[in-house]
Amino acid sequence: MQRAGRHGRQPPEGGLMENGVGQEPGTPEPPAGPGPAAPRAPRARPRLVFHTQLAHGSPTGRIEGFTNVKELYAKIAEVFDISPTEILFCTLNTHKVDMQKLLGGQIGLEDFIFAHVRGETKEVEVTKTEDALGLTITDNGAGYAFIKRIKEGSIINRLQTVCVGDSIEAINDHTIVGCRHYEVARMLRELPRAQPFTLRLVQPKKAFDMIGQRMRSSKSPGEARVASGKETLRLRTQGPAVLEEGPSPSEEEAARRVDDLLESYMGIRDSELASTMVEAAKGSPSVAQLAQGLDSVLGEFAFPQEFVAEVWAAVCHPKGDKE
Repeated sequence: MQRAGRHGRQPPEGGLMENGVGQEPGTPEPPAGPGPAAPRAPRARPRLVFHTQLAHGSPTGRIEGFTNVKELYAKIAEVFDISPTEILFCTLNTHKVDMQKLLGGQIGLEDFIFAHVRGETKEVEVTKTEDALGLTITDNGAGYAFIKRIKEGSIINRLQTVCVGDSIEAINDHTIVGCRHYEVARMLRELPRAQPFTLRLVQPKKAFDMIGQRMRSSKSPGEARVASGKETLRLRTQGPAVLEEGPSPSEEEAARRVDDLLESYMGIRDSELASTMVEAAKGSPSVAQLAQGLDSVLGEFAFPQEFVAEVWAAVCHPKGDKE
């Protein structure tokens, strides 16, 4: 089998607008002359093509024509002749289980997409000796919640079989496939102390020779060029994807602060949710108006008032980084 280490490190001018414009080459211009102007044909949209591989090793595929994460997974699955439900999550520009490179709601036009698929299933018995398990959970936007971070010294950290990147498939044989990350976090918080429970986990598939083939210190020209442009394709839960300028450094920093707050208050991380909340806070002159705005678009989260106040302060009155 061909390995990703031999194929995807230099994507061919990666993820790009083919032809660069919305009009096919050779399309004739409408004739000029007197008389009523003919109706102008709608401008064709740029053709955005992205390159992809399976993270454990595969040839390079090309995908296009998706507007949300579920459609993206379907396109990847079609290229590699697998089921979309095999895909646990995707990372950008690295085959590794790197939670800092997770595909969220935005893809840079030069980003290379690696799909991490289902590997082995394992069951782990856990006894909740403390209120917090030490897990941060996120989800892939297509039905799978998985572990994004494990707190050092926590209950889960002491279980060597549980790893970052593991998808949580069931709690006490109750399937949670299709649940959002905040729902799974709530279920785990509500489990009683001192009573053992079982987690069924699915780990991402790994190639036996991945480390030997891919642990290289130098970047290929393709990797060095990745994410150099500002334009990104923003995927939306509802409506079509849109091409827009990437966030400014200050917006990225505000989203990071809000993501940290989400982890602190709710045990989840979600960069796209954080970006949405930053946009809402920037347009809200007060905490009360931000609370109303969040309730109208994100009411299912039931954010507590103190959390909303922290979000507003983090976006509108940042105090600087704290480590």
